[in-house]
Amino acid sequence: MVASIERVGEMRCLVGESPVWRPSERALYWTDIPARTLWRWDMESCRADHWALPEMAGCLAMTASRGWLMAMESGLFRIGGPRPGDPLPIAERIVETTHAQPGMRFNDGRCDRQGRFWAGTMVMDMARALPSGRLYRFDALEGHAEAVIDDLIVPNGMAFAPDGKTMYLSDSHPSRQTIWAFDFDTNEGIPHNRRLFVDMNQYPGRPDGAAVDVDGCYWICANDGGQVHRFTPSGVLDRSISLPVSKPAMCAFGGPALETLFVTTICPDGNSDPLAGAIFALNPGVQGIVEALARA
Repeated sequence: MVASIERVGEMRCLVGESPVWRPSERALYWTDIPARTLWRWDMESCRADHWALPEMAGCLAMTASRGWLMAMESGLFRIGGPRPGDPLPIAERIVETTHAQPGMRFNDGRCDRQGRFWAGTMVMDMARALPSGRLYRFDALEGHAEAVIDDLIVPNGMAFAPDGKTMYLSDSHPSRQTIWAFDFDTNEGIPHNRRLFVDMNQYPGRPDGAAVDVDGCYWICANDGGQVHRFTPSGVLDRSISLPVSKPAMCAFGGPALETLFVTTICPDGNSDPLAGAIFALNPGVQGIVEALARA
């Protein structure tokens, strides 16, 4: 099956990340990390809005109050739901993070099925290849963020199986390019039995952002490989979809029936490709799952 691919709007990002579909608004939200910008695209009107953020935001999750939980540079922030044409509500930092090294920020993350927010940190200068990154778990019931996994260079690919009992995590640094699977205790929010899920050195691209469909298959953006790969729950490559750009960053299911796979991309410095940094919509022939709301 060949998936149709369309560009969404005329927006371009430096590093488009963390797309999240908000069903109640029929709108896609995402962040442009270095531009410190939150984007919103309305599917019905095709209107695009954006707001300046106080810090770089690596990932975001919906809250029940129509707002957002965002992992930025200095910690986790709670922001009210912005309305098109209005200023961004004041960002309230609810957790301050002490990083292991200077020059770090949060990167990829999302909620587990129970509403705990997971986000990883990284040293922004990837050339240093420092394994100073940590994966944090935030639960509003606990009121703080706890580092659960360390020794990460560029944590990415966070996703959870439909039943929430498997957690996926990747490290997209060129020296690793690995995706792991964990058994996940849904009651305690603890991953265990870490194991190799996919060695991405065997496939085009580095493992960046990910999503899971209703069949439990894992979709991973192949950064530098210009593709999105779908792996079965047993780690077998099921299919690959080629994109018109080389650096897809993260994917998310959306649309009224969750049958559209939205893909954000990156525009590296000096890249003259007019599509680099654009947002794309694919029709992969499978449905996704609604993202869980953050308990915040």
